[in-house]
Amino acid sequence: MIGPLVSQIAARKPAAIVHSDLVRTRAIALPLARKLGIAAIAEPLWRERDFGTWEGRYWQAIYRQTGNAMDGMIDAPDKFRPGGGETTAEFAKRIEQAMAALPDVQSIAIIAHGGSIACVRARHGGAPLSQLGELIPPAGSYTIL
Repeated sequence: MIGPLVSQIAARKPAAIVHSDLVRTRAIALPLARKLGIAAIAEPLWRERDFGTWEGRYWQAIYRQTGNAMDGMIDAPDKFRPGGGETTAEFAKRIEQAMAALPDVQSIAIIAHGGSIACVRARHGGAPLSQLGELIPPAGSYTIL
């Protein structure tokens, strides 16, 4: 799955590669960088949302334990902290900071996570934070803006 994705992104010839500093993005960013002969920049601001104690757990298990609590990510974006992690508004603000720190080049491949990409898509399209869940792309895909 990674090889074809790297080839698809490389065909677009990005001038820069930025990725979260997590292993799963590095697995795409480094082969892409080698293929293009450019450096990959690891940027922690592009990490997925901090889910606190919910991190690494299945949604079904969280739902069984907390009921509809996870709806707070949409219903109370400024206040609800899933598992004690980031609010939706804090997460979106962090991704805005990541976007502001991007290199000043014509095209950039950003290797990030579903929630991070949803934040970029929401900002780009003027969508409210309540629509983030609808803007998460499928795993292993790429989005062009």
